[in-house]
Amino acid sequence: QDTNCYRIYDADLPEYNVAIDVYDDCLVVQEYAPPKTIDAEKARRSLQEVLLYLPAVTGVPAKQIMLKVREQKKGKQQYEKVNTTGNRKVVWENGAKLYVNLTDYLDTGLFLDHRITRQKVRQMANGKDVLNLFSYTGSVSVAAALGGARSVTTVDMSNTYINWAKDNFKLNQLNGAYHFVQSDCLQWLVGHNGKYDLIFVDPPSFSNSKRMDTTWDVQRDHVMLLTQVRRCLNPGGTIVFSNNKRGFKLDNDAMAELGLAVDNISAQTIPQDFARHSNIHQCYVLTLS
Repeated sequence: QDTNCYRIYDADLPEYNVAIDVYDDCLVVQEYAPPKTIDAEKARRSLQEVLLYLPAVTGVPAKQIMLKVREQKKGKQQYEKVNTTGNRKVVWENGAKLYVNLTDYLDTGLFLDHRITRQKVRQMANGKDVLNLFSYTGSVSVAAALGGARSVTTVDMSNTYINWAKDNFKLNQLNGAYHFVQSDCLQWLVGHNGKYDLIFVDPPSFSNSKRMDTTWDVQRDHVMLLTQVRRCLNPGGTIVFSNNKRGFKLDNDAMAELGLAVDNISAQTIPQDFARHSNIHQCYVLTLS
């Protein structure tokens, strides 16, 4: 994997419950909320030790080390800024250049655990009409476009992320049949009649955003979603469906009823630097038979 963004530590020691990611010349330290069995004061001291020793161990100056605290976010909180510095930097991954923001949001704009997934989509996209749903900042769309897709349609509810995706396309000097839609993917699908050869779907595990009519739960609602997605597939088309809900179980019977053959490629899409937590996402290739 040719990239300057990767994970170097993932809570390998229980008393240091953090993940550390490299983004070019910067580090992002994500503190996982400690379990109730861990004393809060001890957890605080451990975090201070991590931040104290990281510059000496890695050679990265303290001013280039960012701290984020992981906790359950719901609804609108998932999209809210945590800072307003507006700092963006360009990173690279397998031939793509992508913007990340290491300070303003809980997430950086690039999910590192999907590095192989993006490469697989790129390899599948040549000459195809591609749809990317719940697109976030459009990194999968960029991969599809660089892979020679005939067209790429990028849909996300957040205007911030749609604009970010557009910027990622400009960054890679991509010009062509590329469309960007700011909309609730569930509502948009119901009224959409377009057809695609390859559809990438990576919904959130849960959402109760005020911009949605109802709550969303990927375990409860994935059959409903994939039924709508299936309607947009060309004959012989393929869906790449992923989510990060721990313990998620795909309804294989429902997939069979939809005429979709299932190939669970989760293990193939977990990068080596995420092997310690190999359940970080599930990924399936669903092929219209």
